[in-house]
Amino acid sequence: MLKAVRSTMALAAVAGFAFTATIAEAKECVRKGAVGEAGSQQDAKLQVDEALLQAVDWGAWAAWMGSGNKVGAAANLPGYSYGARSYSCKQGGSWGWTCRGSATICKL
Repeated sequence: MLKAVRSTMALAAVAGFAFTATIAEAKECVRKGAVGEAGSQQDAKLQVDEALLQAVDWGAWAAWMGSGNKVGAAANLPGYSYGARSYSCKQGGSWGWTCRGSATICKL
C-alpha cells in the first residue's frame, strides 16, 4: 500500500513538473498588436512588422531588418520565433494606407 502511494505521489510530481514547464514555456511567448501607416499597403504592413518586433526586443528588430526581411514571412531570428502575422488594411488615413496587425512572438 505504501509503495502504491509513493508511486502515485511520484507520478503526480512528474505531472506537476510537466504542467509547470508548459506554463513556463507559455510565459516566453507574447501576443502583440501594432498599427502601421504608409503610402502603400506593403509598406504599411512593413511598419506593422517592425513595430511588433520593436515592442518585444530592439535587437530582434535589428536582426530582422538586416536579414532581408519579407513582410508577413516567417523570419529566422536568433533567440526568437516570429511566425505568421495577421493584417487588416484599409486605404485612407494620413499616409494613404493604414494596417493593423498582430503576431505571437516567442523567446526560444
